[in-house]
Amino acid sequence: MRAKSGRTDRGATPARAVREHRSDGRQAVAAVGGQWLVRGKDRRLTAYARHPDGVLRWTESRPGGPEWSGPDLLEIPHLTHLSLAQGADGYVHFLARRSVPKKDGPPVVDVMHAMQYQSGRALSAWHSLGNPRKNTDQASGMGAPAGVVSPSGLVHFFVRTAAGGVMLRRDDKAGKWESWHNMNARGAEEGMAVTLGVSGAVDLLVQGPGAAMHWRQTSPDGGFSREQDIPVQMAPGSVTALETAPGRCTYYWTDPATGGVVAYRIGGWVTPLGGNPADGPVAVLRAELDGYDCTVLAHRDPDGQVVVAACGTENEGGGLWWSPTGERTSEPPALAVDGAGRVVLGMIGADGSLCIARQNPEPGLAMGPAERV
Repeated sequence: MRAKSGRTDRGATPARAVREHRSDGRQAVAAVGGQWLVRGKDRRLTAYARHPDGVLRWTESRPGGPEWSGPDLLEIPHLTHLSLAQGADGYVHFLARRSVPKKDGPPVVDVMHAMQYQSGRALSAWHSLGNPRKNTDQASGMGAPAGVVSPSGLVHFFVRTAAGGVMLRRDDKAGKWESWHNMNARGAEEGMAVTLGVSGAVDLLVQGPGAAMHWRQTSPDGGFSREQDIPVQMAPGSVTALETAPGRCTYYWTDPATGGVVAYRIGGWVTPLGGNPADGPVAVLRAELDGYDCTVLAHRDPDGQVVVAACGTENEGGGLWWSPTGERTSEPPALAVDGAGRVVLGMIGADGSLCIARQNPEPGLAMGPAERV
């Protein structure tokens, strides 16, 4: 399926067409890990990015836009990484890695948690969820958290330890956090894909040296089963996943040998998708295009150019075309579906502002020009 951006033909680079909105001096310094453009229960989109003093948040003024409010600054000092997890109730959970400097030793590193119950509203208080390693030398090497929220509302999040292990922590039905659970991983590298299936079970894929480690939850909110390792090489921090059929994920990563994106499903073959992504994961989304179930992908190339593509879901072998957007960013882009049912591409501009491009009415995936919020 052909993707088009800014009403240009495939292979042509569109002129920069960005409508200036507003700027109040608050600039993002990094994207949030994973899906940082989310839709609330009120169908309004919210975008998040990291700021030196915490988190920036932009919120659509009404479903489908185009006006936005923000950026609002949600303060939390010493933040080094942040990921989001949204439940079926629309609540957004913030999972942050915090590193507090000390004068006489390694920093104090822990995972912080907060919640946003409604679009544009204040967060709950931040609470520390600790660190799976008490030893200060090992504790300071803890990786970035990544998680999901089960249909029952239980948060599951995973972190990599300094020694290459993977640890799980989750809350229980009484609202209390369980103890850390060791996933018995060896050689885990920074980069994991955590996916929640329609069944309510969690799927976890973690990068390792020469192979990807795979776990599946045996039942919703239940234990985890270690599956067979996948003998593949992945570029650091590039793996992401999308459930493309009930109980079946498609995994995407950057092949370090070719520099292109690949797709893989358990029991199948690695399928080259082309492209030339920079560091970080490819953004992926399932959406209906022209009445068909499709998968939309977006990434930035080494020059920072954001490109998009689309194909029939689980039909990557049919071919796809990467189309440039004319926008450049130093951070991975994000994809979402807005309240009007349109595909939306979110980007953090070179100046730290939020840029938004929306699908226009043309056939296929035709993206309109970006607007700077």
